[in-house]
Amino acid sequence: MTAHTDQPLRIDRTLTFGLIVTILIQTASGLVWAGAAGARLSALESQIALTPGISERLARVEGQTIHIEQSLMRIERRLGHVE
Repeated sequence: MTAHTDQPLRIDRTLTFGLIVTILIQTASGLVWAGAAGARLSALESQIALTPGISERLARVEGQTIHIEQSLMRIERRLGHVE
């Protein structure tokens, strides 16, 4: 059995060169990744800014399609009564 001592728990505070290099590489990789993500978001935002109102145009086209369909139905009804 080991004897229990009343000394507080000690933590070894030595850092190895490999640990420091690993942390630096991970930090650099994270910064590169964040920069690339920021660039992709900027590109998407500028692309969206160039094409405003697509949904509004689509709604107008849908409305026009409904009116065209109604006109076609009226024309077909008139032609059906003439024959």
